[in-house]
Amino acid sequence: MATFATFNNRLPDPTFLVSDAGSVETSGSTAAGFASASMSSNRQTQLQRTLSGRGVHSESGAHNWEVNISYNPMKKAQFDPIASFLDAQNGRLNPFFVVLPQHSSPKSAAFTSLVATHGIRAVGAHVADSSTLLVDAPVTLTSFAAPMDCFTISDPADVNHLKFYRVTRVETNALYQAGTTQPSTAQMRLHISPPLVRPVADNAVINFINPRMRVVQKSDVLEYQLSTDNLFSCQLNLEEVLP
Repeated sequence: MATFATFNNRLPDPTFLVSDAGSVETSGSTAAGFASASMSSNRQTQLQRTLSGRGVHSESGAHNWEVNISYNPMKKAQFDPIASFLDAQNGRLNPFFVVLPQHSSPKSAAFTSLVATHGIRAVGAHVADSSTLLVDAPVTLTSFAAPMDCFTISDPADVNHLKFYRVTRVETNALYQAGTTQPSTAQMRLHISPPLVRPVADNAVINFINPRMRVVQKSDVLEYQLSTDNLFSCQLNLEEVLP
């Protein structure tokens, strides 16, 4: 008798297979890929001007990502895993995870291979609201992360740290800002967006491969269209939500 531990909580796609029972499998139902996927970064800030014209800037709320996904017309066998998964989330009640194809791996193939082989971890503890993250590998780095690479953090000290981050700058042993501590040959200093929303413990794992964004649907309505060619089409509007 076969059993499984937990139900899948990631939106199915062609590289992520789910059984009819709802478990993640090496073989199972395949869902359609995205025709297009757009992503927006939303910050809540305020700008006030004094009588002299000086700007006073402040943050008024939390940062979040929004994702819009469109599908090409699909056969029923491709559509059913998507629709059944979304129905199981009960509208906006249950968050789930999505992996965006444009951010499923770093831009550098060499760095992707290094991450898969050795892993990347945080160096020392980092406080919340830090806009930089010092990381290292157990080997000398010969390839590096790049701006627009995305990642999440797996921190055993904080299982609720599920924020999705994007790299904006990368300092290395060979090139770093004057007046700061030089990274070692195994380290990088990542500048990230948004700043850390929670503290990060030493040796927390930095996930560059298939980073998962925790989202909910922006509406409780799940709508699809069926054409005269017997093909299904739909769009998803999602927004990041943290536990």
